[in-house]
Amino acid sequence: MSVFNNRIGRRGVLAGGAAAAAFGPAVAQEIAWPTRPVKVIVPFPAGGASDFIARLWGDKLQGVYGQPFVLDNRGGASGTIGLESVIRSQPDGHTLLQTPNSPITVLPHLRKVNYDATRDLLPIARVGDMLTGFVIVPSLGINTIAELIAYAKKNPGKLSYGSAGLGTATHLRIEMLKLRAGIDILHVPYRGSGEALNDLLAGNIHLMNEIITLPHVKAGKLKLLAMNYPTRHPDFPDVPTMTEVGFPNSDVPIWYSLHLPAGAPKELVTRLNAKIVEIAKTEDMIRRMREINIVVPIQTPEELAAYRDADFAANGMLVKEANVRLD
Repeated sequence: MSVFNNRIGRRGVLAGGAAAAAFGPAVAQEIAWPTRPVKVIVPFPAGGASDFIARLWGDKLQGVYGQPFVLDNRGGASGTIGLESVIRSQPDGHTLLQTPNSPITVLPHLRKVNYDATRDLLPIARVGDMLTGFVIVPSLGINTIAELIAYAKKNPGKLSYGSAGLGTATHLRIEMLKLRAGIDILHVPYRGSGEALNDLLAGNIHLMNEIITLPHVKAGKLKLLAMNYPTRHPDFPDVPTMTEVGFPNSDVPIWYSLHLPAGAPKELVTRLNAKIVEIAKTEDMIRRMREINIVVPIQTPEELAAYRDADFAANGMLVKEANVRLD
């Protein structure tokens, strides 16, 4: 378990004594929060990108706030188990959700889920975008996306791709490539990206698209073919983007965000967003996020909600065009 510490400062009443008598009732204090430990649910197992990001934010928030924020990894069912537990929780601000976008903007297009993110969750802030791309085992001798496509066309179904689970955005990334390039690659879903990485390094699967692979690229154990991001990775300046290799609008963004259950005080959304934005702009946080291959776009809760809706629509179109199924 990882522990965050969090204390929101309180303002006193703006007027007291004679001032209150002169100008009417005093302005009410901010709500007292948190009054006990806050549970932060991550709907995927420990060892993957979701976990890395949550722990890094925890390190930063620990020195700012006062009550412990306890990280709770609840993996399973492509993120829905953890997500639903947050939605069912008391909306008093003491249970938060930190999640990748897939349970919110991908999975509902693939199967019936017992929630609607626009109705059941209050978006707080975007806490990281994944900066990575397609990684392959070096033993195949494939060094570019063009070589990957050529190999896949000559050997349909022989390449295998590991993801963090069915209906995740990493699942859709391979489906997008298969659709645009007209190739057949076997998708192998795992409960989380950590499990997939173990099989990739052992050579049991051939491809992945997760930030946890990049240290192994630097160590020479894996080969990075292309980036699924609008810009190149600063640590891999010679690796092109998917747009540069001839596949524009094929990135399938993977982004992480923090939420409260619907019905929670919206004042907490405003306060937490302001603190997260403040931290995200610091040079130290920018550096530490880059070290785990994450960038943090600055957004208001309203901008995040709009981004979520646009991502939901784009993923729905991809699922339909590629005929993506969970069976």
